[in-house]
This record gives sequence, C-alpha cells and structure tokens, in this order.
Amino acid sequence: MEVRVFRGVPGGEQGEVAYDVPPVEGMVVLDAIHHIQKHLQTDLACRWNCKAAKCGSCSAEINGTPRLMCKTRIDELPEGPVTVRPLAAFPLIKDLVTDVSWNYEVNKKIPPFTAAEGDRGPWRIQEVDIDRLYEFRRCIECFLCQDVCHILRNHDMRDRFYGPRFFVRVAGLEMHPKDVLNRVEQTRAEGGLGLCNITKCCTEVCPEHIHITDNAIIPLKERNADAHWDPINFVRRKLRRDSGGGAATRGLDEEPAGGPPR
Repeated sequence: MEVRVFRGVPGGEQGEVAYDVPPVEGMVVLDAIHHIQKHLQTDLACRWNCKAAKCGSCSAEINGTPRLMCKTRIDELPEGPVTVRPLAAFPLIKDLVTDVSWNYEVNKKIPPFTAAEGDRGPWRIQEVDIDRLYEFRRCIECFLCQDVCHILRNHDMRDRFYGPRFFVRVAGLEMHPKDVLNRVEQTRAEGGLGLCNITKCCTEVCPEHIHITDNAIIPLKERNADAHWDPINFVRRKLRRDSGGGAATRGLDEEPAGGPPR
C-alpha cells in the first residue's frame, strides 16, 4: 500500500514522499503514519494523543478531505495511494504538524458563561434545552471545520472571522437559558458572522456530527438579523430611547453597539 505523506518545514524543501506500508486488517491512517515513523522515517512529525477520536489532535487532510487520522480506516478509502497532508488553513510547523494557536486566542475573546447576579442555583432546566446545549458541548476542537471553511482556508481572514468552531461556542452560550449576556453584536462585528455563506462544509467534516450550520450558525444569523434589521425591534428601541426607558439586559431589544439600523 502506497502512502504519500507531506514532508517539509516553512522556508525549506517541501513535498510529498511515498512510503510502502504493509496493509493490516482494520488499519487506520494513524496506524500507517506510526509504521512509517517506526520503520521508515523516524523524524516524521505528527501530532496525536488518544487514538480514540476524542482529543482532536490527529487532524489532517486525507485524500484532500479534512479528517481525523485515527478515525479514518484505510479500507474505507478509494483504491489507490493514500495522501496525508497537514491542515492547509494554519501555518506549517513541520510535516503534518501545524500551528493552531490562533484558535485559542479567538476563544479568549468570547465572554464566558455569565449567570444573573446572585443566581447561583441550583437550576431547573428543561430537557429540550439540555439536549440542545449538549450537542455543542460535543466539540473536541479538532479544528477540521476551521480548516475546511473557505474564509479561513482560501482567503486567510483570521483577522476578521472567528470560524465555525467558535460560532458553535457562541451559540452554546447564547442559547443557555441561564446566561444573561448578549454576544450577537460581537459575533457580527468582530466575529464576521456575515461572511459565512452557509455552504455546510463545516458540518460535513465534523467527526462529532454536530449540525454546525443548521443549529449554530443559522440561529445566530437570525438573531443578528432580528437585532439589526427587524423594523418592529427598530421602532421598539427608538421608543425606549425617546421615553428614557433604557434597554433590556438580554434579548433582541438590546441596542446594538453600532446604533440603530440606517
């Protein structure tokens, strides 16, 4: 079995190197990489940890598709050479290892869960809310959705776009029945939510089968549209200002930071 693995470092010689790996029943791509490291190329760099598809460390592009190496069986791939390359959306460190630290910097920008002052529980939450929030909590931060997103991958807009993984995090906070903050304006202005054209490619590559587009991105877009462009909310906010009533702590009546829609 031929496995073509990307080798190289930034500023140095780069390219795919072909290795002959003996196939084994039930073998996954990570097994093939480990065979190469042990028997053929001991300096091949690869990031991995649990080998159980729960740590998100072994992300790579296998035959051109972002996938987890530990979850991708060789016998489920099309016949022919297997190509393994690093995530294209992030800076290369060496071979299959990329620098994904930018994601953690984005994570710091998102205000954490905040309950109402003095509300320390215990809480009673409806089962439907628990089910909805649990889906978002399944994220293992493999960043495959970030890699496949064309805004990050092809246009390199990391300075103005949070990416699918962090829209999932914002959605999990915004939909929590006990959270009192409103992150809609931040997600629109700083997070670049409007740049997403909902192609659902992020949902397709998610190893945890999170419905990123339908259950996170689209609801956030709807909240943003209601807050900025709904004429009823615009009149309501105007009446509140004219009467000196102020804005609600949370919800669509809150005045966006950029003022009312023009």
